[in-house]
Amino acid sequence: MWNSPTKEALAKIPALYDTEHITAEDKIVHCHFFIGGCHWLIVEFDQVDTMFGFCILNNDFEMAEWGYVGFGDLKRIKIQGYIEVEFDCYWKPTPAGEVELIRKGGGIVSDPRDEANGGTWTWHTLQN
Repeated sequence: MWNSPTKEALAKIPALYDTEHITAEDKIVHCHFFIGGCHWLIVEFDQVDTMFGFCILNNDFEMAEWGYVGFGDLKRIKIQGYIEVEFDCYWKPTPAGEVELIRKGGGIVSDPRDEANGGTWTWHTLQN
């Protein structure tokens, strides 16, 4: 993994289920991992391996969803043996409702900014 997050950065992410009482648009995205058109926007972490957040694979915004991913799995991804998932070291914690990738992927309630850009996004239900 390029720019792997520090233990201190990971320690700031809420534990699994700690934010389930918070609406999707108000959940704070603490980390962004990416490779090509794939993005993982993380809001919770069990401090062992399991992360919860919004996932977009291969720029497929219609199938983007909230779910779980293993941190170890992200670290093991390699394309052609050398291109790795990158940790966005410039990411600042941001409410999900302000993250364009999540709004575009339908991960929050419809936002007037999206409609102004010609799109209408629907709610993806969080399965707890």
